Amino acid sequence: MPHRWSRVARSPLGLVATALLVAVAALAALGPVLWGDAAEAVDTGNILAGPSAAHWAGTDNLGRDILARVLVASRLSVVLALLAVAIAVVVGLLLGTAPFLLGRRAGRLVSAAVNTAVAFPGLLLALFFAVVFGVGETGAVLAIGLAGAPAFARLVHTLVSGVAARDFVAAARVAGVGRARILVRHVLPNIAEPLVVNATIGAGSALLSFAGLSFLGLGVQSPSFDWGRLLYDGAAALYLNPAAALAPGAAVLLAGLAFNLVGESVAKGLGIEGLGVAAAGRWVVPGGAAAPATAPDPAPAEVGEPADDVVLGVRDLAVSFPGPSGPVRPVRGVSFDVRRGEAVGIVGESGCGKSLTALAVTRLVDDDARVEATRLHLLGTDLRAAQTTADRRMLGTALAVVFQDPMTSLNPAHRIGAQLAEVATHHQGMTRGRAAARAVDRLDAVRIPDPGERARQYPHEFSGGMRQRAMIGMGLMGTPALIVADEPTTALDVTVQRQVLDLLSDVRASDAVALLLISHDVAVVGEVCDRVLVMYAGRIVEDLPAAELAGARHPYTRALVDAVPDMDTDLDEPLATIPGRPVDPADVPAGCAYAARCPLADARCRGEDPPLRADPHAPGRRVACWHAGEPLPPSRVVRADLVQSP
Repeated sequence: MPHRWSRVARSPLGLVATALLVAVAALAALGPVLWGDAAEAVDTGNILAGPSAAHWAGTDNLGRDILARVLVASRLSVVLALLAVAIAVVVGLLLGTAPFLLGRRAGRLVSAAVNTAVAFPGLLLALFFAVVFGVGETGAVLAIGLAGAPAFARLVHTLVSGVAARDFVAAARVAGVGRARILVRHVLPNIAEPLVVNATIGAGSALLSFAGLSFLGLGVQSPSFDWGRLLYDGAAALYLNPAAALAPGAAVLLAGLAFNLVGESVAKGLGIEGLGVAAAGRWVVPGGAAAPATAPDPAPAEVGEPADDVVLGVRDLAVSFPGPSGPVRPVRGVSFDVRRGEAVGIVGESGCGKSLTALAVTRLVDDDARVEATRLHLLGTDLRAAQTTADRRMLGTALAVVFQDPMTSLNPAHRIGAQLAEVATHHQGMTRGRAAARAVDRLDAVRIPDPGERARQYPHEFSGGMRQRAMIGMGLMGTPALIVADEPTTALDVTVQRQVLDLLSDVRASDAVALLLISHDVAVVGEVCDRVLVMYAGRIVEDLPAAELAGARHPYTRALVDAVPDMDTDLDEPLATIPGRPVDPADVPAGCAYAARCPLADARCRGEDPPLRADPHAPGRRVACWHAGEPLPPSRVVRADLVQSP
């Protein structure tokens, strides 16, 4: 960063901007001191004189030196412009962050008002407010500040909305952090840079607007004077002495240019181009009003009562979203258990509902989602109910989530060590010193070299694999009983992928931590997990031991397994594919959702959806298929891009 700033400062743009800003600041500070007396000296014998050696820009109607008055006016002009910008920034921040703080309904009203105000030209708004607040310095400051607030508010709203959608903000909400604290701690630091740039550029615009109001007689009033007031006085004698108007006009131009060039330089230096628990979703306990599904729900899966060692128990989980033609249900009737120390993998094509299932379990689905379940327990805690402080503390330490892209999960504005330490201070009540030491220890536990030095670095200074390890280390700040890993190795190369998977396996083995691994890679899941759940069209179609994937009984599972090339794959033959496309969650057909692509499908498959039941021919398994285990015709093909090889 210092090198970047030095390069910017040495560039032509940076040099000009710095020189102009220093000159404007010096004039504002020293102008009244050095030229105050000359600016007020009346010489009735030299009224409206033209430029001369004694008066470079001539004199006004009282014989006062115009250039001296322009130099003295620098302070008032700059100070008033900065006050107006401060008002615009403060009001813009309040309006721009209101939708985030107030929630969706009240936020929409604020956003609508801001968008309506932005539709009017800024000068028109300034003139309106100037009439409302009256002529004079105070009225002009309020007018220009409030006129600039809507545009700044819309910028703030756009930036806040982008950061609010990031995973680390969702995690803070689930952890019970209030909206105001999330805004101050996580959102505003991540949008500060573009706001500073726009505020700097806005100072130039405010300076021009102030000069315009004073020129129109609505701003600074006599005997005070700013550049706009001097421009107004000079325009009256334009034909007698053009310099009387050109001098204050040039000052306005150069000062406005200084602020704008500084803003552009800051943008270049920063690399900017252009400019209680908030429950995730609506939880519905069966028995209340439920949204209609887009397709009939599958019959309840056959899952026994949870055993004593069950960490996560899920029964009849369904997730729906509002759609143009009614609710869309991407997850339908999912039931499973995860026991202590067990690794359960969820596999399937993109859009089958595996990631959404994990997000629903961890309460990280979108606000407009509707989540239903007859049972959703983590260590005996009902995740459907409103969480108490004790429940949130337990969840913050017993549940860890590892996302696909750690760069979107880590806060780029805070150091790695501070982000890990926040877990311990918030959920475990540790002091900052103990939490910082714990963070270094956890980074060392996930095999990050030189953890003390790395804890003081920012996420962008970590490689992809190290960021993923840091995310795992964050989960280990407490004593997790369950780690939910959603595609944790997708963005990594195969070498780093192996290291991350080995790390997760070591964590499981050392502390008997349960693992729920979501992946589209059947080979990885088969190697890492004890049990595999295969999902298609929002429901589980097969549940089987990972070691028995080669003997899968559902045609879809067999297709996924066959899609993984191995050392025995015939290189002269084309890679296998599955005909057709995955089912659209908004248009799930009657019967078995896989029937249109299945070589074993018959009339019963197309008309009657098979329930997920225990397989009588394979103990310990569940399968949802009317033709489970039947041989596939030789002509079957499987889509090779469904699964990646390890």
